[in-house]
Amino acid sequence: MKKLVLYYFEGCPFCNKVRKFLEGKSINITYKNIHTDDEAYNTLIKIGGKSQVPCLFINDNPLYESEAIITWLKNNS
Repeated sequence: MKKLVLYYFEGCPFCNKVRKFLEGKSINITYKNIHTDDEAYNTLIKIGGKSQVPCLFINDNPLYESEAIITWLKNNS
Protein backbone atom coordinates (compact mmCIF):
# COMPACT_ATOMS: atom_id res chain seq x y z
CA MET A 1 0.00 0.00 0.00
CA LYS A 2 1.33 3.40 -0.97
CA LYS A 3 1.59 6.25 1.52
CA LEU A 4 -0.34 9.23 0.06
CA VAL A 5 -0.12 12.80 1.38
CA LEU A 6 -1.81 15.70 -0.40
CA TYR A 7 -0.32 19.14 0.21
CA TYR A 8 -2.79 21.92 -0.48
CA PHE A 9 -4.23 25.19 0.80
CA GLU A 10 -7.78 26.49 1.10
CA GLY A 11 -8.88 28.68 -1.77
CA CYS A 12 -6.53 27.14 -4.33
CA PRO A 13 -8.76 26.19 -7.30
CA PHE A 14 -6.42 23.42 -8.44
CA CYS A 15 -6.27 21.97 -4.92
CA ASN A 16 -10.07 22.14 -4.73
CA LYS A 17 -10.32 20.23 -8.01
CA VAL A 18 -8.27 17.35 -6.57
CA ARG A 19 -10.10 17.41 -3.24
CA LYS A 20 -13.46 17.38 -5.02
CA PHE A 21 -12.33 14.36 -7.05
CA LEU A 22 -11.44 12.59 -3.79
CA GLU A 23 -14.83 13.26 -2.15
CA GLY A 24 -16.71 10.06 -1.45
CA LYS A 25 -13.83 7.85 -2.52
CA SER A 26 -12.31 5.45 -0.04
CA ILE A 27 -8.71 6.38 -0.73
CA ASN A 28 -6.46 6.44 2.32
CA ILE A 29 -4.87 9.87 2.02
CA THR A 30 -3.50 12.40 4.50
CA TYR A 31 -4.17 16.09 3.90
CA LYS A 32 -1.62 18.78 4.80
CA ASN A 33 -2.63 22.46 4.57
CA ILE A 34 0.57 24.41 3.94
CA HIS A 35 -1.00 27.68 5.14
CA THR A 36 -1.88 26.34 8.60
CA ASP A 37 0.88 23.76 9.09
CA ASP A 38 4.42 25.17 9.07
CA GLU A 39 5.95 21.70 9.24
CA ALA A 40 3.99 20.64 6.13
CA TYR A 41 5.14 23.76 4.26
CA ASN A 42 8.76 23.11 5.22
CA THR A 43 8.51 19.44 4.17
CA LEU A 44 7.03 20.45 0.81
CA ILE A 45 9.95 22.82 0.19
CA LYS A 46 12.59 20.40 1.49
CA ILE A 47 11.48 17.36 -0.50
CA GLY A 48 9.76 18.93 -3.48
CA GLY A 49 12.01 21.93 -3.85
CA LYS A 50 9.12 24.36 -4.33
CA SER A 51 5.90 25.50 -2.66
CA GLN A 52 3.62 24.56 -5.57
CA VAL A 53 0.33 22.91 -4.68
CA PRO A 54 -1.49 20.70 -5.12
CA CYS A 55 1.28 18.23 -4.58
CA LEU A 56 0.64 14.56 -3.92
CA PHE A 57 3.47 12.76 -2.19
CA ILE A 58 3.44 9.09 -3.18
CA ASN A 59 5.76 7.29 -0.79
CA ASP A 60 7.57 10.64 -0.33
CA ASN A 61 7.89 11.26 -4.10
CA PRO A 62 6.16 14.49 -5.19
CA LEU A 63 3.66 14.64 -8.05
CA TYR A 64 2.46 18.09 -9.13
CA GLU A 65 -0.40 19.40 -11.29
CA SER A 66 -4.04 18.64 -10.52
CA GLU A 67 -4.68 16.70 -13.75
CA ALA A 68 -1.60 14.52 -13.24
CA ILE A 69 -2.63 13.84 -9.64
CA ILE A 70 -6.21 12.92 -10.62
CA THR A 71 -4.96 10.68 -13.43
CA TRP A 72 -2.55 8.92 -11.08
CA LEU A 73 -5.30 8.41 -8.49
CA LYS A 74 -7.69 7.02 -11.13
CA ASN A 75 -5.06 4.55 -12.33
CA ASN A 76 -3.65 3.52 -8.95
CA SER A 77 -6.45 3.41 -6.41
